[in-house]
Amino acid sequence: MNRNDIIKQHQSKLNRKYKKLVEKAYNFRQTDHALSDISEYKAIKLLDKLNKLKYLSRETHKV
Repeated sequence: MNRNDIIKQHQSKLNRKYKKLVEKAYNFRQTDHALSDISEYKAIKLLDKLNKLKYLSRETHKV
């Protein structure tokens, strides 16, 4: 398995986690604002990791 495949696999795993956290934050919005904020914060951190992986993936295509 090459580096690009590993990055894509990790991206898809993080993307699934991100979607779950965003959905969780949305569902908690009406009942528990603190849990909603925590879930949203975690989702933002995951999105940052996804953007970094997207950049790495782009770099491997150039080489």
